[in-house]
Amino acid sequence: MKVVVIGAGPAGISAARAAAARGADVVLVDSGPSVGGQFFRQPHDRPRTLPGVEHLPSTVVWAIEGRRVHLLSGPADGPGRKARTVDADALVLATGAHDRVVPFPGWDMPGVYTAGAAQILAKEQRLPIGRRVLVAGTGPFLLAVTKSLVDVGAEVTGVLEANSPARWLRMPFSGRHKLGEAAQYMALLARHRIPYRSRTAVVAVRGDGQVRSATLARLDENWRVLRTEQVEIDAVCVGHGFTPQLELAIAAGCELADGFVKVGFTQATSVPGVFAAGEITGIGGADLAAAEGTVAGIAAVQGDVPHDALRKVRQGRAFAAALARAYPIRPGWRDWLATDTVVCRCERVTYGALCDAVQDRSATGARTVKLVSRVGLGRCQGRTCLRNAADLTGVAFTERRPIAAPVRLGELAAKEDQ
Repeated sequence: MKVVVIGAGPAGISAARAAAARGADVVLVDSGPSVGGQFFRQPHDRPRTLPGVEHLPSTVVWAIEGRRVHLLSGPADGPGRKARTVDADALVLATGAHDRVVPFPGWDMPGVYTAGAAQILAKEQRLPIGRRVLVAGTGPFLLAVTKSLVDVGAEVTGVLEANSPARWLRMPFSGRHKLGEAAQYMALLARHRIPYRSRTAVVAVRGDGQVRSATLARLDENWRVLRTEQVEIDAVCVGHGFTPQLELAIAAGCELADGFVKVGFTQATSVPGVFAAGEITGIGGADLAAAEGTVAGIAAVQGDVPHDALRKVRQGRAFAAALARAYPIRPGWRDWLATDTVVCRCERVTYGALCDAVQDRSATGARTVKLVSRVGLGRCQGRTCLRNAADLTGVAFTERRPIAAPVRLGELAAKEDQ
């Protein structure tokens, strides 16, 4: 039995291991050069071996037809990517998530980084994003990024949490094991005298081609601005949670629910033979992703899933649901925008242009809104902007596309010749 696992983060690694341990012929595909995904950034954290697993690094899945997977291996900017097609008996989608940042005036200026990018630079290159850094947004990931910045010598001038930490008090018992980790982060803030301010956000940055100052706002419970102040700063690190990478799930025809892939208790999707695990089924962290991956890998080979594995998933999902309640994206952020605030960075589409497109009578759905405004039509194909554009317009940008990743015309032509 051949199982193809797409994504080599905690969920994908666990799925590949579970399927291989039960005798499956496993192919593990990932766009990165090594296993580990975004979570295992340090070499000593990554799994050293994956027995029985064929690992295809630096490989993108650009199309899925049923359970047939079309691959391109090699550097994305290189001229000689190698095409390959794999027919699988089962697919496990573990494509993960990427940073979400809600736009504000100046968010596209040099010196403004996503939380994930700041952490990658700190962990992999041992580089801070600036000398004096402000960390802002919502969610516990801000604290992890703050630690990474401090470890590489950055002076973090403050951590701004847009929500209220009192929501943590309603955390279910299954999530209480994270309180010790939170206490360690708070001790770090105290040790380095880093202020932690709740219901506070960066709502604008200014500079002359580089960030020089930021506008901080005290927020009400819906993130509407109550009062503002200006601070001088070298760099801003922002993160407002994560957006699941759904391109392949949508291409495979999987049903979505509340912006995530809908799965059953064995991680089965609405498409027979296709399973999903990790952040694309709900943002819950590495522990939950690994637990879901184990269940998906076992189910993919039609094995009996142990009750203990299912229990870990249930507990993890309870914690994930509590996280979602504690750190929501409130609607007041829309009031931070000016008419000329860029929403789509690739195509330089402003908030005003997006509003004009929605008001255009010819723009009756996601496709026409994109064509009229050009939002989501740039190089990233909406991976950065469409979640925010959907919140701003009320339009669901979830149409199915036959090509799920950038591919050259020459590569398509070569594929047709095979």
